[in-house]
Amino acid sequence: MKKILFTTLLCVMNVLFVIAQGTAEITFEKTSYNFGSFSESSPKVTCKFKFKNTGDGPLVIHQAIASCGCTVPQYPKEPIKPGESGEVTVTYNGAGKFPGHFRKTITLRTNSKNEITRLVVEGDMTPASADINQ
Repeated sequence: MKKILFTTLLCVMNVLFVIAQGTAEITFEKTSYNFGSFSESSPKVTCKFKFKNTGDGPLVIHQAIASCGCTVPQYPKEPIKPGESGEVTVTYNGAGKFPGHFRKTITLRTNSKNEITRLVVEGDMTPASADINQ
């Protein structure tokens, strides 16, 4: 009987602790970025997605998964306090890829009110031979 009472009390305390911390909410300035046109001779391009924790609890980004190995996201590993900002840096490397239009997604898994957020990067990589004609 004492074990059941102790376990119940422990569960209630955990729930109250989670409620007291509040809920995080991630708000991005924008969720898509277009690199425009860039040359195959300089195939690596980078952008930053700025966000703010607009909730009342600490924000944790658990995971950032790109739709392709040619796209690499970097994100803060430490919790973001309510009212504070951060950024996700995304690098696309078109080396070894065919020139043309691309569109890649980065899926963020967080403890935010909306657990999943998708970021999109796109652009047009032009053939290196086009550089000679200009």
